[in-house]
Amino acid sequence: MNDTPTPHPEPAPLFATLAELAAALTRASASATPQPAALARWLADRPEEIAFQSVRTMAAMSGSNANTVLRLARVLGFAGFEPLQTAVRDLLRRETTADLASRVAALRAHSSKDLGASLRAATLGNIEALYTDALDAQIARCAEALLAARRVHCLGVRSCYSVAHYLSYTGTMAFANFQPTPAQPGLIVDAMSTCTPEDIVIAISYAQYSAEVIRGCDIAQGCGARIIALTDSHASPIARGAWQVFRLPMAGPQLLPSLTGAFHLVERLLVELASRSPDTEQRLRDAEARLLRYGGYVRQSFTTKVRDS
Repeated sequence: MNDTPTPHPEPAPLFATLAELAAALTRASASATPQPAALARWLADRPEEIAFQSVRTMAAMSGSNANTVLRLARVLGFAGFEPLQTAVRDLLRRETTADLASRVAALRAHSSKDLGASLRAATLGNIEALYTDALDAQIARCAEALLAARRVHCLGVRSCYSVAHYLSYTGTMAFANFQPTPAQPGLIVDAMSTCTPEDIVIAISYAQYSAEVIRGCDIAQGCGARIIALTDSHASPIARGAWQVFRLPMAGPQLLPSLTGAFHLVERLLVELASRSPDTEQRLRDAEARLLRYGGYVRQSFTTKVRDS
């Protein structure tokens, strides 16, 4: 006799899309008791707020109270607010990976005011998600390894090139081991093929994942280099075999998945590196002096004279 318990299938999500959640909120606004109905009416136009706000904050924003927020969660079929918030975050994560045309089509269903509020809430939520004890420890661990690496490569293409370029540009000024980001066809393979086990590659990509970055990571790993993956999922192709994975919060109504969190994470890494490096202050002083000497920067006195003339 087989005593192994039969596994129960995962329950199907109550809502497959944010639009379905908004429809459920609209129904609740007509059928629930007055206070949950009023909150449901407020949330129907901005369901993404559930993903980013605490019970107390949402109550204050909507003019209700914490008990009403909990009651509405139960009206929607959840045991409490936490399961509801988790479900909405999952919806946002899935919709983040939607094709670009679908993202644009979704924008047309909202007013400018609603889009502004949604963008603000998503941006603040994306940044707030980068402040946890676990992430603090991971950033410190990466900073220690990056400073000790022989070379640090930053890899990103298309929209992610901006993040990789910012990281490598600042890194090459501040630290001796950072390399410029490959910017021309073929240079990714050239650079990654020179990696050694003493090198670290910081790779940035999200769905739809860039074939060039995936290939670059594969080459670097084949050479023994460690990968720090900045990506949208632990199942991402660049997360496979990576030494460290930072899952980027990318929610929001933007045309492309939001890179606010990626830029902020990169800034956090640079700050941590600079705070640990005894040479960074002088390197930046020297870099600034060179740029001023050769006309890369315009001196403040000159700009003031131009404005006053």
